[in-house]
Amino acid sequence: MRGVATGVVAAAAGATLSLAAVVLVSPQGAGEAAGPAASPSSPPQVFLNVPYDAAYTFVRVRFNSARRSFGRGFGRGGGPGWAHDYPHADQNFIKILDEVTLLAPNTVGTNIIDAHDPELHRYPVAYVSEPGEWAPTQAEVDNLAGYLRKGGFLILDDFRGQGEWSRVEAVFNVILPGHRFRPLELEEPIFNSFFQIETLDLPPPTFQQYRPLFLGLHEDDDPDGRLMVIANFNNDIGDYWEYSDLGYFPIDLSNEAYKFGVNYVIYALNR
Repeated sequence: MRGVATGVVAAAAGATLSLAAVVLVSPQGAGEAAGPAASPSSPPQVFLNVPYDAAYTFVRVRFNSARRSFGRGFGRGGGPGWAHDYPHADQNFIKILDEVTLLAPNTVGTNIIDAHDPELHRYPVAYVSEPGEWAPTQAEVDNLAGYLRKGGFLILDDFRGQGEWSRVEAVFNVILPGHRFRPLELEEPIFNSFFQIETLDLPPPTFQQYRPLFLGLHEDDDPDGRLMVIANFNNDIGDYWEYSDLGYFPIDLSNEAYKFGVNYVIYALNR
């Protein structure tokens, strides 16, 4: 397995080098855009999504942020929370998924879809960065509730601390009332869906004072039921993906972060 993992990071590096107390619902109405409001000095952000063609496509969720600012730039430390590590993490991950599985994912591009957009329902897996700053609109709540109940799967990543956890917990109490997050153990099927994960002790790439936990929210609040949401709490596997071609972090840890991501996708597509 170690040999396979080493190849995983090598593939990512090659692919990347070859390519250039919580407010639950904001006052916005269901018909208003759910994306964060750009500051007057920031130009509109345009993302060139790839058309739907039934192939697995990496999807990142753009949500209404409590911080209300786009900031400057994306990835490599810039941009709003929902866009952190974009586009390098997304691109590197999809190349890895293509390299180590027979899934034949879409490698032409990745998509950004608003949390309120019904288009999200076309895609079975979606990635959410920095959910600790999410202030969902009613349109987002309604759309995400339907998405999850119909079989969708969310990956929550890059958030930490009790304050951010309290917001995330409160958000999902509104999206899926009566459901609660539970700590996940190594025996959970998601950790054995493709790679055999050997330990959940994946240290965070930054903010290492926090102890990472993997938490899950299951269908019908049944711990034996389908996992609908996985939370990489006190961690940031997107950072490992983004910087895997630059050597910032130990290769073994980047390998593990990729294995978790691959397992998430394979699990979600087979449940």
